[in-house]
Amino acid sequence: MHGSRIRQSRLAGPVALLWLASETMAAAPQYAPVEPGVGFDAVLALPYGDEAVLLRYGEHPAQTVSLSLPHPAGAAAPVVVLVHGGCWLNAFNVGHTRAMATALNQAGYAVWNVEYRRLGDDGGGWPGSLEDIQAALALLIEQGGNDLDLDRVVLAGHSAGGHLALLAAAEPPEGLTVRGVFGLAPITDIAHYAAGEGSCNLAAVQFTEGLTESERAAANPALQPAPRGTVLLYGTEDRIVPFEVPYFKPETVLTVPAGHFDWIHPGTPAFARFLAELEQVLR
Repeated sequence: MHGSRIRQSRLAGPVALLWLASETMAAAPQYAPVEPGVGFDAVLALPYGDEAVLLRYGEHPAQTVSLSLPHPAGAAAPVVVLVHGGCWLNAFNVGHTRAMATALNQAGYAVWNVEYRRLGDDGGGWPGSLEDIQAALALLIEQGGNDLDLDRVVLAGHSAGGHLALLAAAEPPEGLTVRGVFGLAPITDIAHYAAGEGSCNLAAVQFTEGLTESERAAANPALQPAPRGTVLLYGTEDRIVPFEVPYFKPETVLTVPAGHFDWIHPGTPAFARFLAELEQVLR
């Protein structure tokens, strides 16, 4: 069994310290360059940093945020609010983005890595999943302090997490200015996506099942104005969320030679491109 290490934080306000990541690594993990087209298993096998503080924003076990800070601690760091994907299903959790969070820490960013209720969880789906992202953003405002620069905050969501990040960025909580939102292989038109035949497409059907017309519209980023600073990043080799011309007009749409999971693997050219775009917005 691995030990755990407490990291002192200068966060303001009461902090609910529930869990500390185990000491899986004696030194900072290194991410070697890899060719485009990585699979999900390759992402799961990546090492990740050994320091994260778990905060709770609700009573459900899934209503938590993992906060990790850059090393060494110094001035307040810009914040990436990370919303993981996984077809909105509770079979996929925040764990597969921990290596991505570590790499963002190494690049100088604090990471607010959000877990949320998903399909299969009590209250998951619509509108509970989005409400959880909004509640996690409200907690970010409460905890902002010397470690976190709340004037430099972006949302970044992968796949189904991109769908939720786009909706959350459109109406951030009062007191939080979101500089931009990055959709990494995002599902931007859930109605169109639900018409597909893949397993994730079927989850989109489940996510919108039983909704009224107005609820379906509210759950669809394509029917909303693009949030300020929207950047959509797609892989030309993505078979899970293939690139299509967005139904709304974001500020930037970029395509690179990449598969679906390249965006969350720190060794890929796609991740390097994401970092470059992030630098443009937050530095």
